[in-house]
Amino acid sequence: MPLKINELNKPVHIAPMVVLRIAIGFLLCISTLRFIWLGWVDDHYIEPIFHFKYFGFEWISAAPPTLLYAIHGLMIVAALGVMIGYYYRISIALLLLAFTYTELIDIVYYLNHYYFVSIMLFMLLFAPAHRHFSVDAWRKPEIATTAIPTFWIFIFQFMLAIVYTYAGLAKINYTWLFEALPLKIWLPAADAIPIIGPLFTWKPMPYIFSWVGMVYDCTIVIWLLWSRTRPLAYLLVIIFHVLTGILFQIGVFPLVMIAATLLFFSERWHLRILTLLRRIFKLKIVSIANVGNPFRPIARPALIAAGLFFAFQLIFPWRYLCYPGNVFWTEEGYRFSWRVMLMEKAGTATFYVKDGETGREGVVVNSEFLNPHQEKQMAMQPDLILQFAHFLAEHYQAEGLTNPGVRAEVYVTLNAASSQLLIDPNRDLTQLRDGWQPKDWILPAP
Repeated sequence: MPLKINELNKPVHIAPMVVLRIAIGFLLCISTLRFIWLGWVDDHYIEPIFHFKYFGFEWISAAPPTLLYAIHGLMIVAALGVMIGYYYRISIALLLLAFTYTELIDIVYYLNHYYFVSIMLFMLLFAPAHRHFSVDAWRKPEIATTAIPTFWIFIFQFMLAIVYTYAGLAKINYTWLFEALPLKIWLPAADAIPIIGPLFTWKPMPYIFSWVGMVYDCTIVIWLLWSRTRPLAYLLVIIFHVLTGILFQIGVFPLVMIAATLLFFSERWHLRILTLLRRIFKLKIVSIANVGNPFRPIARPALIAAGLFFAFQLIFPWRYLCYPGNVFWTEEGYRFSWRVMLMEKAGTATFYVKDGETGREGVVVNSEFLNPHQEKQMAMQPDLILQFAHFLAEHYQAEGLTNPGVRAEVYVTLNAASSQLLIDPNRDLTQLRDGWQPKDWILPAP
């Protein structure tokens, strides 16, 4: 990985970028087809009568059912366009917009890997990944090239380094390393997995997984950078992500990480992949022998923009330090910080709606408004509790209540500890607004 700015314009072969383009396009195509096949478009977006919003993106709403299916169809077509490099800029832009839009519809489905995919698509939007082994290069031979600046490989490697390293740093805490939580809860529950399941009931296994997971995340990029250890390191990448995929059912994300970390291999290795694909599909590569010099160095404005982008990626995950209390309890600054599978948290939330004129108070049946996943996620995340309280106030005001107030008794258990009140049960949540400031209505962690 280049470390000096003046080395970022050194030419390298484009093959690693091409392999990444093909892999991301293929995996997102398969992932979207799977999403539709499992009926998740209906479950996630169409059937719920209320959607929880990301702060600052409250204006995002679910499109009508027909349009939602059209958007997912567009994602499939755009992913295929990215994969084969057909109208690449348009395809990657449409894929980025459609994928990120569906991600923003409801925050209860937030996962780190959705955020990671959006970042990768954003970076690919600017990358010259279509200038070789693509329909675009076949259609317009004048754009074809085999040489790109090292910059393009470096920024994707650097993004992967941030994800892995920050995930590892987040694991350096007493609960993860010395109490083996939450793995002490999760692993024994996976004993039914064929062949390897019985191993998870061995008492030292959660501690082994905890320490190995931390060391893996903190150091894997180092081993991938070193050519002598790269093959073994990549084998560990495969084992690690296959295991997490089996244990936690997190969809296509393990395959995305396995594909993305191929960027650490040499250009010769990626050329072998392209040669294999060419033979399998009997493809012809556009000759660039008579096409001038299409190598395009990175301009200073692009370097500055990249510097600002990565400054944000490096700083934003640390915003939790601006908030008091345990980040796992308050979840202030928890999202978008690469904290992956670090806690077992569950809650029960009982909402009370009070008529401002009569003083009469009633209990809300949450399931009348939320699906099971929404209710589960809401009951342990303060900002979602606040959103739901405001929704209830609007709903019951429309039903005839006068200036309804809403309070909630929320009991949460963190890593199998005894349940404790999460928020002040006497605060009228309709008088509170979400924002960047600390939430003084969250009670201290037990």
